[in-house]
Amino acid sequence: MRILFLGDIVGRSGRTGVLAHLPALRERLDPHAIVVNGENAAGGFGITARIAGELFDAGVDVITTGNHAFDQRCSLSCFAEERRLLRPLNFPAGTPGRGQCLHLLTHPEMEGARLLVVNVMGRVFMEPLDDPFASVEGALGACPLGEEADAILIDIHAEATSEKMAMGHFADGRASLVIGTHSHVPTADAQVLSGGTAYQTDAGACADYDSVIGMEKDEPLARFTRKMPGGRFQPAEGEASVCGAFVETDDATGLARRIEPVRIGGRLTPALPER
Repeated sequence: MRILFLGDIVGRSGRTGVLAHLPALRERLDPHAIVVNGENAAGGFGITARIAGELFDAGVDVITTGNHAFDQRCSLSCFAEERRLLRPLNFPAGTPGRGQCLHLLTHPEMEGARLLVVNVMGRVFMEPLDDPFASVEGALGACPLGEEADAILIDIHAEATSEKMAMGHFADGRASLVIGTHSHVPTADAQVLSGGTAYQTDAGACADYDSVIGMEKDEPLARFTRKMPGGRFQPAEGEASVCGAFVETDDATGLARRIEPVRIGGRLTPALPER
């Protein structure tokens, strides 16, 4: 199975970049499944039903989120109604929506194949949610790789690199891909772990990188230098670099054969794998 994962979409620039580059990425890589993190897609904070619909219409199969999942109040009903839009699985019981999705692929080469997407949020330097490791353990136990799922993708939305790496090793041999989001900077450690799980600490963002993690520079700089807010954070509006990872799995085991970074557009050095 060929899986394209794209990191946090930030604001209009990120949305425009993803929608503009997806056709070329689909033609080049011919992914069987496309998963994106959309938690910053609406003005940098949250996601709306309209934006989710645009991404689904463009060929995205599943959207993950994170700590900004519910920043747009109008999105509450969308999380409750749209099974392909995920919020972290380790949110408290009773939170609208779901944190995992067993998605049936529609690509002609893999029609009917089952991709389990699990979305969890870290707890180090973040909100004290339920244990993400216990949540992943439950998801993997209920839907084992090679039995109930043909491939498994885990998006760990976390601040600490150590927590993301620990999750990679925790799920090694039991998931196809563990990939980090939230930091908005692509890391250079794409690898296949010893048990066969593809891993990258952070996918990076789909955002204008002439910015501070996707936001216009003035307000973050003012807060760092003067230690006081002067206004709202606003997404940078220049050309986005679309960042993520491309993974190919072994159809017999569901484990990874390879993982390669994806970067296209904007200011960052391009990285475009071959199919």
